[in-house]
Amino acid sequence: MQLETNYTEFSDPRLVALYDTLNPFGDDSEFFCQLATKLSVETIIDLGCGTGLLTCELAKRGYQVIGIEPSEAMLAIARTKPYGEQIKWIQGSFEKIHELQADMVLMTSHVAQFFLDDKEWQAMLKASHKALKLGGHIVFDVRHLSNPPFEGWSTENNRRKFENTAVGPVEWWLKLLQVKDERVRYELHYFFVKSGEEVVSVNELVFRSQDEITHALSDVGFMVKTVYGDWDGSLATSTSPEMIFVAERR
Repeated sequence: MQLETNYTEFSDPRLVALYDTLNPFGDDSEFFCQLATKLSVETIIDLGCGTGLLTCELAKRGYQVIGIEPSEAMLAIARTKPYGEQIKWIQGSFEKIHELQADMVLMTSHVAQFFLDDKEWQAMLKASHKALKLGGHIVFDVRHLSNPPFEGWSTENNRRKFENTAVGPVEWWLKLLQVKDERVRYELHYFFVKSGEEVVSVNELVFRSQDEITHALSDVGFMVKTVYGDWDGSLATSTSPEMIFVAERR
């Protein structure tokens, strides 16, 4: 019997404490920092900012940053980080954007794929458009749907191991549950070696096509300027691992 979708990785204190260890600052984060420089932005809304790893780095580099995150557990960590005191932290989702104004709305770590419902997806894009100044940009990453999804990720028989975490060794793997239309349900397993405890996060993502996303952006008043295909700045193709959208508010 399959577990219900719970997104535990974003709420369970044990998993939240591990989040930065398992998802460190990498090429993707540096890409977004460089893009902010390229687009000459001053104020950034980081929607779904998580534990604030990138949010605080952007503040360190001199940007005015607003971090919005549904999980209070993740925000609690974000607030304690260096440069965290310079950031306006808001608990919630895109509904909190309405009273804000910025040069960029940023969604990283594939946050855009968690908007499963098309009406909510459109509402988020409309709210982002309203919050952006004329000529401002919405920027987000979306994975291409591979066959099978998450090809090459760790499995139960080939676990990824993290030896030196705050709670000792942790083993991690993914189990695919269901692929239906554009949606993919999966489990993320976290095994704490010392205690023998296993925690499971059951997640679901939507994999919209490049054309679908382009049309959705256009419908609310954005013009897609570039779709990158990877963190090296190459353009998206049908075989690229990513679709990194940069769209301008008109």
